[in-house]
Amino acid sequence: MSATSNPQPIVHFVGSIPLADAETVFRTLSAVAGPHLKRLPDGETGIRKTWIRFLQGVLADNPAIEVADVPPFKFIQWDGKLLREIPRLRIKPGATPDPATFETGYARMAIESWAVFDRLQQAGVIPAGVKFQISLPTPIAPTYNNMVPADRAGLLPALTQHFIGEVETIARALPNDRIAIQWDVCQEVLAWEGYYEQGPVDIHTETIDVLTKIGDAVPSAIELGYHLCYGSPADEHMVQPKDAGIMTEITGATAAGVKRPIQFFHLPVPKPRTDDAFFAPLETLRLGPRTELYLGLVHHDDDAGNATRLAAARRHVRVDGVATECGMARGDPARLPALLAAHVTTAGLAA
Repeated sequence: MSATSNPQPIVHFVGSIPLADAETVFRTLSAVAGPHLKRLPDGETGIRKTWIRFLQGVLADNPAIEVADVPPFKFIQWDGKLLREIPRLRIKPGATPDPATFETGYARMAIESWAVFDRLQQAGVIPAGVKFQISLPTPIAPTYNNMVPADRAGLLPALTQHFIGEVETIARALPNDRIAIQWDVCQEVLAWEGYYEQGPVDIHTETIDVLTKIGDAVPSAIELGYHLCYGSPADEHMVQPKDAGIMTEITGATAAGVKRPIQFFHLPVPKPRTDDAFFAPLETLRLGPRTELYLGLVHHDDDAGNATRLAAARRHVRVDGVATECGMARGDPARLPALLAAHVTTAGLAA
C-alpha cells in the first residue's frame, strides 16, 4: 500500500463515548466533527459501556453452558495490573449450543438507536450523508474471554450464527444504504500476541475463518469495516505491540478472504510510538482501492505527538482518517471535549 495523500481525511469514532445516551452522543459528535464525518456510532451507552462484560451473564445463563470448576481467567493489562478475574465457562456434558437460545440484544439496541439517529438527521442535526455505524463484537471476543479453551470450538459455530442472525435482523429493519457495520476485533489480536491459551483449533486459522465469515454475512449494500485493537478496559492496552506487524497480518488476511467490498479498517497506534519502526510493516499491506485505512493515533493532550505519529505513519502508508486507539468510554469523561477537538485538529493535518 503506497504512501499517498488523502484529500479528504475523516474523523472516525470507534464506538464507545462517555456520554449519557445516544442522542447526546449524536448531537455532540456532529457539532464538533460534522464536516469530517462519514459514520456516527451511538456511543455504546448503557450495558455496552464496558463493551462485552455483560455477555458473561448472557453465556452463563444459556441452557447449554455452565460455570466450570477451574480457576478464573486473570485479565491482566500490559503493566501487570490485574483488572479482574473472569469465571471460566464450559459447555455442559452432552449439550450443543443453539444459536436461537442466545439473547445478546445487539440488533434490538441498534434498531432503537437508529430511530434517534434518523430523527436527528432528518432535523439537520446530523449532516446529510453520514451513516449510522453499528459496532459489534466478533463472536470470538466473548468466547476467548469466557470459555475454557477446550470448549471454544464447541461454542463458536453457534455464537457466530447468532451474530450473523443479529446482522440479518438489522438488515431487514434498517435502510441498508444508510448504515455501516463495524466488527470489533480485539481478542483475536491479543491471541496472536500469545495472550490466550491455545485451544483445539489454531488461533490464526480460527481468527481468519470467523472474520471472513462474519464479513461476508453483511449484505453488500451495508458498509463494512473492522476495528482492530489491543483492548482498553482500563483505558490501557492489554498488550503493548512491538510494531504494527500482527495487525498488518490480520488485516491483510481478512481483506484477502472477504469476498464483498470492505470500506475501512481501523488500527491503533500507542502514544509512545512516533518511530518509523512501528509503522514499517504497513508497507506490505494490500487493500482494495476503495478500502480506507484509519489510524488510532489521536491521544489526549498531545497535539504535537499526534502530528508526529501521523507524519511517521504517512511515510509508510496512506492514511485516510484518524481516530483514538479504541473507544473513549473507559477513559476520564472530563477528557472528552479536548479529545474531540484533537480529532479535528489532527484530521486537518492529514489533508
